[in-house]
Amino acid sequence: MSSQDADQQVRVPLSGEGRSVPGPQAQPGLPCVFCDRSSLTTVLHETPAYLLIADHAPLVEGHLLILPKEHYACYGAVPAALDEELEALKRLVSRFAARFYAPLLFWEHGVFGQTVFHAHLHCIPFGVASYQQRLERLAAEAIPVREQEDIRRWYRQRGHYFYLEDSQQALLFPPDPRSYREVIYEVFWKSLSPEQQRQGWQRKEVRLRAGAGWPAATARKWEQFCREEKTHAYTDRSRAG
Repeated sequence: MSSQDADQQVRVPLSGEGRSVPGPQAQPGLPCVFCDRSSLTTVLHETPAYLLIADHAPLVEGHLLILPKEHYACYGAVPAALDEELEALKRLVSRFAARFYAPLLFWEHGVFGQTVFHAHLHCIPFGVASYQQRLERLAAEAIPVREQEDIRRWYRQRGHYFYLEDSQQALLFPPDPRSYREVIYEVFWKSLSPEQQRQGWQRKEVRLRAGAGWPAATARKWEQFCREEKTHAYTDRSRAG
């Protein structure tokens, strides 16, 4: 699903039947790649508490990640003092995506399904989520999110979750594998191009090849956007220092 979560290898057959989501296991003792800033490529923007990067194994061109600089397990653990900064950054990337791509879907695993245990919010220009009949049922089981405190409250009281937000609503889902598969299929799989669907849900290695030019293309559009917005863009996109 992301630059690192892609190892999750979500496989969704074209028929939509027999879907399986192998759950990755954390590997204790491994360093956090999101804390090692020298390993981050295509850094686009920095705020005091956050980094914005182009996903290096993107689902589509314009796929971004918002990372807190400090190490938090998920956004349910990020303190309220950083909420205003996060919301401002989400508004900024939403304007960028609307101008060059499509409205954003914000997606977070919330530890459930992660392979890198550092909070990271996917920003994917897939437009408004298509809530078909099955997903409407799942949405009824989720809770609406009006502010980040709703996510923190869930995490404190119930632990894992996964989160989906589009321009119309934000929903927090219980960490149920079946629900997770349905959301992946109805929202993400159906948002892929016909060519991507013909190839099947791509492993990270495949996306690295297929989307090799997308991070650089995204960075060029981001620089243009920053010139128009008169805001900051990294001149050296290869790393954040």
